[in-house]
Amino acid sequence: MTVETFIRTRVLRGLALNRTPGYHFTGNFLNFSFDSNTPEDVRMSMECGPHVTELNGNVSYGAVAVLADIALAANVRAGHTPASRLATVQMNLQFTGAPMNGKLMAASSLQGYVGGITSCQGAGQVTVTCGGKPVCHGVGTFMVLDPPKGVALYPMSHRKDTDQDVVPLAESELKRDERKVLDIADTAIAAAQNGEAFIRRFWGFETHAIVRGASGKLRNGPHVGNRVGHLQGGVTMGLGIATAETALPASWMLSAVTAWYIRPGEGRVIKAKSRIIHHGRLTAVVRTEITGKNNKRVMEMITTHAHKAG
Repeated sequence: MTVETFIRTRVLRGLALNRTPGYHFTGNFLNFSFDSNTPEDVRMSMECGPHVTELNGNVSYGAVAVLADIALAANVRAGHTPASRLATVQMNLQFTGAPMNGKLMAASSLQGYVGGITSCQGAGQVTVTCGGKPVCHGVGTFMVLDPPKGVALYPMSHRKDTDQDVVPLAESELKRDERKVLDIADTAIAAAQNGEAFIRRFWGFETHAIVRGASGKLRNGPHVGNRVGHLQGGVTMGLGIATAETALPASWMLSAVTAWYIRPGEGRVIKAKSRIIHHGRLTAVVRTEITGKNNKRVMEMITTHAHKAG
């Protein structure tokens, strides 16, 4: 099977899974396996492949952020109902610099609930490993919310790798939104054949450097949305990271990211603006603001970067 056929099959399989309500296409496409799912112990995995890797062979930071986001949220959701809607309040990821070029395993646990507040917020911690080595440590806080008015939420599917696989949709079966997702994938596949990373083009990360920073954007749509149609939280973080990295030369490596989720990612175009606030000899710090509909702030992010060896 060629790389192009492999990726198209993954997209069509994700679209088939997406016809069962309760999850979103992003998770179905990345194909997470929920190997354990309790408040005390969530264990998930994600296979590495050309559909999620950058040109350096590592899994996209955005895909890692989606994995960590869903693993942390799963601890909170496991203590409520499977259909619970959660909003990410804050997430921090600390990267070790270890290669992320194989199957990723995420292990998370609930730390507890925030007391003395009018909302219900749960906090958790997660470690992501690859080949037995930690690649990322994280913490996150999630708020339990009612569904948007007029939107019915269904229990989230927790598929395992051992479950019977689904048959990918045939192109003749695609509905309008599904056809749109496949068209976006085909454009990204063509770009990958010309030396770009598929996942970056598929998610639509468009970034360019500006004076003392960088600018980025993506076009919102069903290929990057969550269960209620907003930009998925891990993809939002991925856009911010991609923009922050563009602000610095390639000799710098992301070491940590802290993101505050302010509003849902709504609107046709989600924009990012990064500004270098420290550029030393060994470390750099970048502040990134992400905005959506009516230029309202969606996320504030601070990333730290370390100068690569050699």
